[in-house]
Amino acid sequence: METPLTPAEPMLWSGWGDPAKAAELPAPVRDLLAGLLGVRAPATPGATFGEVRLPQVALPAPVLAALAEIVGDEHVRADDDARIRHTRGKSTPDLLLMRAGDGSDAPDAVVLPGSHDEVAAVLRLCAEQRVAVVPFGGGTSVVGGLAAARRGFAGVVALDLARLNRLVSVDPVSMVAELEPGLRAPQAEQLLTAHGLTLGHFPQSYEYATLGGFAAARSSGQASAGYGRFDDMVVGMTVATPRGTLEIGRAPRSAAGPDLRQVFLGSEGAFGVITSLRLRVRRAPDVTAYEGWRFATFAEGTAALRRLAQQEGPPPTVLRLSDETETMVGLAKPTDLGEAGRDSGCLLVAGFEGSPGDVAYRRDRAAAVLVEAGGVHLGPEPGEKWAQGRFSAPYLRDSLLAAGATVETLETACFWSNLPRLYDAVRLALLGALGSPLVMCHVSHVYATGASLYFTVVTAQTGDPLGQWATAKRAANEAIVQAGGTISHHHGVGRDHREAYAAEIGDLGGEILRGIKERLDPAGILNPGVLIP
Repeated sequence: METPLTPAEPMLWSGWGDPAKAAELPAPVRDLLAGLLGVRAPATPGATFGEVRLPQVALPAPVLAALAEIVGDEHVRADDDARIRHTRGKSTPDLLLMRAGDGSDAPDAVVLPGSHDEVAAVLRLCAEQRVAVVPFGGGTSVVGGLAAARRGFAGVVALDLARLNRLVSVDPVSMVAELEPGLRAPQAEQLLTAHGLTLGHFPQSYEYATLGGFAAARSSGQASAGYGRFDDMVVGMTVATPRGTLEIGRAPRSAAGPDLRQVFLGSEGAFGVITSLRLRVRRAPDVTAYEGWRFATFAEGTAALRRLAQQEGPPPTVLRLSDETETMVGLAKPTDLGEAGRDSGCLLVAGFEGSPGDVAYRRDRAAAVLVEAGGVHLGPEPGEKWAQGRFSAPYLRDSLLAAGATVETLETACFWSNLPRLYDAVRLALLGALGSPLVMCHVSHVYATGASLYFTVVTAQTGDPLGQWATAKRAANEAIVQAGGTISHHHGVGRDHREAYAAEIGDLGGEILRGIKERLDPAGILNPGVLIP
């Protein structure tokens, strides 16, 4: 087994990522927000760490002692630091609550198992003692996926999988690697790079999210056009449930009944805890190249994307198209925010990874399609700018919140023929709910049959920013359902999308999920309140 050389640093408790990267917005950007949206600095500053209000630890001392007996005293933490850092995820409502000092959803304790057997033992104990368990990876959920419903339980523990952080094995013949779920994505890449391999999975949460979280939420990375979604990479897994252990996946494809991997992919910790993943890997690319293209309209750009996705042969590794508003504001390149007006039309970023010959071949094929579709080649600069800032947008959100803006993202997907309808429906819903917000969108993932839409919304905070966003989110969810989109392409369901998810799958679909839950988790301890309608 191999462990990462780089430790997993804790995230900022009240924001995203590395506290050293948190920065105040430049004065020109603050002026732009004030003039465009009426954004004003909040009347009161955000709470400090010491001002976070935590509930008393509810877990009985004998339960804490029994947990410590399983994983070791040092791996059961009930101190304020551990509890605060495991409170909720990183959605805008999550951050607004933390900035207000509201730690009411904090777990009673954080438990850090070091093996599959310890995970299984913790689940058995918690089922016996009626203790809710929230599986915790990187803490990057943006859909309320880490706040358990407490009612009917003796307490809540966060089951932090950070100690399950090993590369177990590499099969270079089959191109499969077995890794543990607590590895953060950069750690996994570091371990695989030593073998000349890569997962090729780079979502915006890449720097902090874990492999287990990717599987549990059906993550999709920014290079999905070339490498596929994370659930495409999972060829096998080991899962601990309160009822026992499942070993799933012994071949790349099978006709031996329904694929049980699909029960746990996207299950958000409600059915079991993934303790090992067998993942398809690729050879690390020799060459990476990114470039920009301009299209006159979003409709022309999406038509070009569709042609690329439906052509014969391998597509570009990265395909991303910003609409007119996102291009104008510069959000496609977050490091350039505020330099609005430089661009017109819609920016398309295309990326290529592989051997030199393969990259050159795919670039030429893509260029022929894009030129014929009306695209104007902008050279490498826009693509390289995007690549340099590809993980910086969450930091920008923190800065906007601190400046007095409400800013949040949401995403959906549908078939190509329905994309214009879905795009218009969500934009109109957000405009109607928020008055005069800035609504931006990009296509972030493409398939032969359809694509995803990723919206970013910025508006001036009201006196009740939580209620303000709840109203807008409800309107957007209803618009997505009515316009025929899925409620989530890659963020997941959590608590925020549960009602819309119920509408999407129907009553019988909900019964199926509840049936699985009752069989695997009869006491209902696993992430209660999340996912299951």
